[in-house]
Amino acid sequence: MTQILIRGRLLSFKRAPLSLTDTDSYLYESDGALLMEDGRISVAGSYGTVRAIAPEGIEEIDHRPHLIMPGFIDMHLHFPQMQVIASYAANLLEWLNTYTFPEECRFVESEHAARIATHFYDELLRHGTTTAVAYCSVHKTSADAFFAEALKRGMCMVGGKVMMDRNAPQGLLDTPEMGYDETRAVIADWHGKGRNHVAITPRFAITSTPGQMQATQALAEEFPDLHIQTHLSENHDEIRYTMDLYPEATDYTDIYARYGLLGKKTLLGHAIHLSEREADALSEAGAVAVHCPTSNLFLGSGLFPMKSLMRRDKPVRVAVATDIGGGSSYSMLRTMDEAYKIQQLLGERLNPLESFYLMTRGNAEALSMADDIGTLEPGTAADLVVLDAASTPAMRLRMETVKTLPEELFLLQTMGDDRAVVETYVAGKAMKGALDAIQVRT
Repeated sequence: MTQILIRGRLLSFKRAPLSLTDTDSYLYESDGALLMEDGRISVAGSYGTVRAIAPEGIEEIDHRPHLIMPGFIDMHLHFPQMQVIASYAANLLEWLNTYTFPEECRFVESEHAARIATHFYDELLRHGTTTAVAYCSVHKTSADAFFAEALKRGMCMVGGKVMMDRNAPQGLLDTPEMGYDETRAVIADWHGKGRNHVAITPRFAITSTPGQMQATQALAEEFPDLHIQTHLSENHDEIRYTMDLYPEATDYTDIYARYGLLGKKTLLGHAIHLSEREADALSEAGAVAVHCPTSNLFLGSGLFPMKSLMRRDKPVRVAVATDIGGGSSYSMLRTMDEAYKIQQLLGERLNPLESFYLMTRGNAEALSMADDIGTLEPGTAADLVVLDAASTPAMRLRMETVKTLPEELFLLQTMGDDRAVVETYVAGKAMKGALDAIQVRT
């Protein structure tokens, strides 16, 4: 039995904050500690209380004055797009055809997929992300590399082999039968192995024929506990093209509904341009609209109406994500900085408590995994991020005038990036420090 005690300021959310002054929505300990046992949190509270419970001679790590939080959760990104990030294009469809699809063709090679998987997990951990929901490529080799590396590092990850049988290069196409069979093989090989979760992953309606959508429906019925991830209403040209391909559908959302793909474990990337009917449909199904702010701005896709979706009479569940490589940063801090600006442009406010709730417990709830990740509750996985709001000279100077926790969080969100991440723990094991040491040596 391995026990470790870590000390620092603790922050963990109990529920969504209702306002900037809603102190009942979170746990904050100015001198707190976590007792970690075999990769899980066994006790959380004030340092004095936890230290009194801990055995004599226990390994103790002091992170004061830094902030210890649950590790960040990224709800939508593309593992094969690491070398696509920062590619110049006018819009989504041009970007996909010019850069993304050719790059994803390379993931048929297992050696390439394994190399990129190593870099992918390194970047997540450097940025404090301990769980992510990822699209692999159409090739089973990419999913194998993705899940093998997650297993090696002990990370809780969700991912899926993309299903796409039209409107892409030949090297990226499967068939309805192949998509079904290979997804079943990925499920058999990886789902439940370590902390891996396989998601059924039709890329989006443009790249799946009705036959493949039927195969996706069959998988969803056969494996009702699995997540389903796809894209929805990201770009106006995409929406028009989709409706040309499915003229019988009422709207874009109706396509997925017709194939039984809307439910509480359905994660819909972007969902920017929804009609009231579509928002009602998502609300009634309990499906999740995943906001990808840096990507939406980079590709000029639109401004996601997050606050208005959340306060509807029929509210829509919302999560947040980087969307690498349409997104421009691996950092969930940078992601929420852009989310804040989008709401500003829409005449809305997104306070820093809400931002940090969304990155942690909020995204865990969107995944239906808040009993395991996203909080510092005893019994949950010891997936943590340690943050330093004075990590750069400019931030250090600003911290001299910061008086409250929300002010500190807003500074982290506005000016922070991977430099603000002191350490990342996965199942109680420090990961970022080891990565930094490797980087120095090489």
